[in-house]
Amino acid sequence: MNRRSFAKSLLAAPAISTLAAQQVDRRSNGLPPLTIKDVKVITTNGGARYRWVFVKIITSEPGLYGIGSANNNYQTQAVIAALEHHLKPWLIGKDPNQIEDLWQSAHLRTYWRNGPVNNNVLSGMDMALWDIKGKRAGMPVYELLGGKVRDAVPCYDHVGGKDASEASEAVLKSLASGYRHVRIQFGGYGGGGFISPGTGSRPEGARSIPGFDEEVYVHQVTKMFEQVRAKIGFEAKLCHDVHSHLTGMNAVEFCRRLQPLQMHFVEDVLAPEQLSWYKHIRQVCTTPQAVGELFTHPFEYVPLMTDRLIDYVRCRVSGIGGITPAKKVAHLCEAFGTKTAFQEGGENDPVNQLAAYHVDLSSPGFGIQEENHFPPSVYEILPGTAEIRKGYLYGNGRPGLGIDIDEALAAKNPIRPGNNGSAYPLDRAMDGSIVKP
Repeated sequence: MNRRSFAKSLLAAPAISTLAAQQVDRRSNGLPPLTIKDVKVITTNGGARYRWVFVKIITSEPGLYGIGSANNNYQTQAVIAALEHHLKPWLIGKDPNQIEDLWQSAHLRTYWRNGPVNNNVLSGMDMALWDIKGKRAGMPVYELLGGKVRDAVPCYDHVGGKDASEASEAVLKSLASGYRHVRIQFGGYGGGGFISPGTGSRPEGARSIPGFDEEVYVHQVTKMFEQVRAKIGFEAKLCHDVHSHLTGMNAVEFCRRLQPLQMHFVEDVLAPEQLSWYKHIRQVCTTPQAVGELFTHPFEYVPLMTDRLIDYVRCRVSGIGGITPAKKVAHLCEAFGTKTAFQEGGENDPVNQLAAYHVDLSSPGFGIQEENHFPPSVYEILPGTAEIRKGYLYGNGRPGLGIDIDEALAAKNPIRPGNNGSAYPLDRAMDGSIVKP
């Protein structure tokens, strides 16, 4: 080839390259271009007490849409406003195939990143986009995430009792129903650590409410767990949620006393503001730690994982921004020997539950998922809601997330005003100061 011919070939190269790229693009897609035509914000109480917010992304392909959860029970109106006034106008016209790019763009466009409201907005969008992709591919989302690595998703049950005897009977019933993992609370969060109203040393004019005492909690709750183990043996994998009620060395001592009882995990023994104490817990015992129900920023859980200070990551899928970041958390868990235990109980909704299910089903870094049962009305409003049978969560194998929403039924069941934005009634110590929930 002479220099003139070589120069001509160079000039022609971009055109050939562009043509080849277009051919590859057509072969890889096999489908016409897709755009987002509309975004709906759908709210409902589920026919019960819930304050659920869903995102429905409608595409240019007739009949193709996706459903996502933007659930926030306590700042509900803030999430609705952010979806309606900020996400929706920005999202219309974009390509729903570009999930990662849309997630990153939406995450950064607010400038101030993370936080519960921002992450709930991202979650509603992200889950809906994965739902669309799965429907268009004709596959459940877990297939797009790498396929099943387990047959179903094991869940832990919730039981309680005012004392060890009641709790033991409840655990035995749970085991008989098929669960292997059981969480025990002794009269609610902080139960076992309260001093009755009007008793004990209190300030003059003190509120007539139970007073929480950390040392009493450490003594009473560990003693009751000893009694439960003596009654039921070591077959059940037991969990307990401290709900951030302990501080410093009391948290360390609590976990040390529980070590002989072989807990499956102790959850949130410390408040998020006291995370550095986990290294002291590791120095004195091997009681497994589940942490992160309140986490919204990856820098909260990543150092705990990389330093091997915790055993389970308890963040909520809708609280961290949806399936895209949840899958990354699961990869980190696999790499650092930690496991996921996504927080999906309480006021969480079936769309969020299924989003966690698809990540759980496809992730070697999975550990356990929290159970959540819904009343019959929910199965009518949200057809395709997953089911728990004998301690295992099952989806339906349909394309996408496998769930839909009946908008007419949802509208007939509107959300009610919240409880002044308060997540829980605040417990107080004997001197009247607030105990962190």
